[in-house]
Amino acid sequence: MLDPNQTTKEKIENRKLVIYQALVRYFGNKNTTNKYYGSIEENGSGKFNDITVKALSELKKLGVNYVWYTGVIEHATMTNYSSAGIKVDDPDIVKGRAGSPYAIKDYYDVDPDLAVDVKNRMTEYEDLIKRTHNEGLKVLMDFIPNHVARTYHSDAKPANVIDLGAQDDTTKSFDPKNDFYYIPDQKFIVPTGYNPGGDNYQSPLKDGKFDESPAKATGNNVFNHAPKLDDWFETIKLNYGFDVQNNNTKHFVPQPPVWKKMRDILAFWASKGVDGFRCDVAEMVPVEFWHWVITDLKKKYPNLIFIGEAYDRNQYKDFLVNGKFDFLYDKVGLYDGLKRLMMNDSNATIKDISFVWQKESKGFSQHMLRFLENHDEARIASKAFAGNPWYAVPGMVVTATLSSGPVMIYNGQEVGEPANGTEGFGGDDGRTSIFDYWGIPQHQKWMNNGAFDGGKLNNDEKKLRQFYSKLLNLATTNEAISKGNFYELLQAIKTSTGFNDKVYAYLRYTENKRVLVITNFNRSDVTLTVNLPKDVVEAFNLKGKITFTDLLSDTKFKTENITNGLNITMIATSAVILEF
Repeated sequence: MLDPNQTTKEKIENRKLVIYQALVRYFGNKNTTNKYYGSIEENGSGKFNDITVKALSELKKLGVNYVWYTGVIEHATMTNYSSAGIKVDDPDIVKGRAGSPYAIKDYYDVDPDLAVDVKNRMTEYEDLIKRTHNEGLKVLMDFIPNHVARTYHSDAKPANVIDLGAQDDTTKSFDPKNDFYYIPDQKFIVPTGYNPGGDNYQSPLKDGKFDESPAKATGNNVFNHAPKLDDWFETIKLNYGFDVQNNNTKHFVPQPPVWKKMRDILAFWASKGVDGFRCDVAEMVPVEFWHWVITDLKKKYPNLIFIGEAYDRNQYKDFLVNGKFDFLYDKVGLYDGLKRLMMNDSNATIKDISFVWQKESKGFSQHMLRFLENHDEARIASKAFAGNPWYAVPGMVVTATLSSGPVMIYNGQEVGEPANGTEGFGGDDGRTSIFDYWGIPQHQKWMNNGAFDGGKLNNDEKKLRQFYSKLLNLATTNEAISKGNFYELLQAIKTSTGFNDKVYAYLRYTENKRVLVITNFNRSDVTLTVNLPKDVVEAFNLKGKITFTDLLSDTKFKTENITNGLNITMIATSAVILEF
C-alpha cells in the first residue's frame, strides 16, 4: 500500500482543459509600429476575422482545447466610433488609448476595435465562435461582474432589459434595490495628475473633469468621490446587496435587481454558443450570487464552465463548494512559488509546491487552474520575471502535470515574448499592456503576416514552441497526467550533497500508465539518484532492469536494478517526464 501522506486525498477525475488565452486586440495584429501611446490607426488592432481556420487549427495542434477570447465585450475607449452610432467616452476616465477591457461600456455588445465592419461587429464575433467550434475547440470569454465603466450605457440591450442604474435612488449611499453605490451630495473628481493618452493626445473632452453627480463608488471598493490614480478610478462598483460600508451586511431577500440582470447577461452570451466564462475578481462578488446564478444557468446549459479569478486561499473551498465554480485561479499558491523558483530567488524552495497539494488545494487540486502567464502577470522572458523563456521549463512542466486540473498559457508565451518597451498607460513593467494599442513581436513572428506557420521564428524560438506543444499534448493524451493519481517523491531524490530544495519529483499513475516527473529549477546541472520508496516498488511490482523513456525528448534512461536507483543528470532549468 502506498504511503497516504505522500499523495492527495481526492477522487481524481480528468479535468485537463488546456486553455489558450488570446487577447483578440493583439492576437491578429500584424502592425509592428508600436508607437508610444499610439492610436489604433498608428499601432493597429487585431480583429475577430484575423483568427482564421488556419490559426485555430495550429492552436489545436499546440494541444489546446479551449480558447479564452479576452477583451471581447465593449469597453470604454479613447477611440472615436461616433460614426457608427457609439457615444464617445470622456478620456479623463479611460486608461490608455485603447481602454481597459475590464471597464465595460455595454454588456450586450462587442468591442468595435475588433471588427472589420464596425456595424457588423456582433456577427463577426458569432462567426468566430462558429469557426472555433468547427475546429474542435471550445470558447471562453470574460465576464466582469464587479464593476463597469463610468460611462456605462447599453444601446444594444434587448428591448425588455432595464439598463444598469436606470431606476436607482441616487440620494442613498446604499440601497439593495440600487445597481450602484453612491456618495450623496458629492461630485466625482478625476484623480490629480492623470494625463489621458499622453502629451500628444488631444480631445475637446480632455479637461481633467468628468460630470458624475452624485459620484459613484469606485470598482475596487473606494467609497470616495475622489479616487486616487492607482485606484480603479475608471470603473464603478456594482451592488449585489452587500452593504460594504456597514460590515458587509447582506441584503439578499428580496433578491437585488443586479442578480437577475447579471444572470440575463450570462444567458445572452451562452445562447450564442459560448462554452464558459472567466469571471473577473470573483471574490469581490458574494458567493451566494455565484451559487444561484451558476446553478440556474446550468439547468439550461449543463456543460457551461465557470472559472473564478481568485486570490484568497482561505476562500477557495467556499467558492468551489458553495459558489459552484468549476475552477479557480491557482495564483497565490502554485504560481507564486514557481515564480520564485524560476527567478532563482534566495527564498525559493520546492517546499512551496508541497504546501500547495498538502494544504492549500487539499481535496480539490483538480479544480485549480494553473498558469505561468496571463494578462495581469509579467512575461516569463521579461526582465521583471525570469528574463529567459527557457527558465520556464521546469515550472511549466509542474504547472501542466502536477494535477488533473486545467492548465493555461497566454498568447506569445509559447514563443518567448519578453514584453519590452513602454506601450503607453501600461508602462515598462514586463507585461503586455491591456490598455494600449500594441503588437506582440514574438507572436507576430509566429503569425507570419497571417500564415500562422512560424515562418519568422528562429530555431531557438521554434524549439521553445515545440516544447510547449509536446507538453500540452501530453497533458491531455497521457492518462497518467490527465487522470492519474499523485505521489510525491521528495525524500527519494538525492544529490552528492543530499537534499536539494530546487529539485522536485513526483509520480502520476493509473492502472495502465505511470510517469516519473523530475524538475530541476537550479541554474546549474545536477546529478541525481532516484531511489523509489519500497511501497512504490512493491505497489508497481518493479523488479530488476527498468527502462525510463522521457516523453519530452524520447531519451531513454536505464537502470540494471531498480533497487539500486536511477542515476540521472539533469541539465540546468530542465525537466523530464519518464514513462516506465
